[in-house]
Amino acid sequence: MNSMTKLMMLSGAALALTAAQPAMAEWKPTKPIEFIATAGPGGGTDIIARTVQGIITKYKFIDQPIVVVNKGGGSGAEGYTYGKAMAGDPHKVIFGTSNAWQQPMVSKVAFNYTDLTPVAAMAQDEFLIWVKQDSPWKTAGDYLKAAKSGNLKMGGAQSKDTDEVLTRMIEKIADVKITYIPFKSGGEAAVQLAGGHIDSHVNNPSESVGQWRGGTQHPICVFSSKRLTNTDKVTATEGWSDIPTCVEQGLNIPTYQQPRTVWLPGKVTPEQAAFYVDVMKKVEGTPEWADYIKRTSQTNTFLVGDEFQKFIKDDIAHVHQIAQEQGWLVK
Repeated sequence: MNSMTKLMMLSGAALALTAAQPAMAEWKPTKPIEFIATAGPGGGTDIIARTVQGIITKYKFIDQPIVVVNKGGGSGAEGYTYGKAMAGDPHKVIFGTSNAWQQPMVSKVAFNYTDLTPVAAMAQDEFLIWVKQDSPWKTAGDYLKAAKSGNLKMGGAQSKDTDEVLTRMIEKIADVKITYIPFKSGGEAAVQLAGGHIDSHVNNPSESVGQWRGGTQHPICVFSSKRLTNTDKVTATEGWSDIPTCVEQGLNIPTYQQPRTVWLPGKVTPEQAAFYVDVMKKVEGTPEWADYIKRTSQTNTFLVGDEFQKFIKDDIAHVHQIAQEQGWLVK
């Protein structure tokens, strides 16, 4: 047998061995999964986590059970710090907002967004000024005139976060002074407004639609460049598209939105991260997700990879300027 024949036989045997071996399976979860909502029950972060959980369960996008756990302490730092401590565990999925990168700028917390693995930004949530149903303020102009007294209380989810950033922008643009009171979630702020303990809040649509429908509070303007497109009625006479923009009513903040973000702990593998990106893409393609976006009057935005990273860097630059003006930056 010559050397060429031997080489061909060895090559053939190697190919046969390779063909006999099963292909490496794609990664998938092997035990129950925790969805960590970095806010209290009833807030927008809690709502999106439970919405995604329900869609995944309905369509069996993941074979393992999923439980939503609220870790909203420390303005959400509890949830992110927990995620950091779970480094390498792909069975922990963290739901948050831009506070993942904003909070370390303004508070001494035990995490940075770079300790986590970004999965996706799934939606942009709108903000509105809400007042009690029996409030004398029917427009943003009415509200700002009252705010000149310096006695108005604005509630919001967490401190030095998106709600307070917006409150400080209102103060600066309108030359007023508003007392900001932080709560664990927008849902809690809505309860406080219904009880008359605060004068207003800047909740997202999903956080206060129930109270609007129930007649305890209503929005007077939306921080958007145009009116919201959802024409469904929330009350007998009004729906989202009936709410004027804040610019229409003399408050010159044309756009203010909040991303709904999804993360894994750090040190997971690229295959594990890719699995969840794929799952979230499947969620986004369902009619239930489309209904959630419409019902909550959000903008369906799906950012992953370099697009998500660019969004983060651009937002950091914007918020850094406001935090510096307020003296919030951690030294």
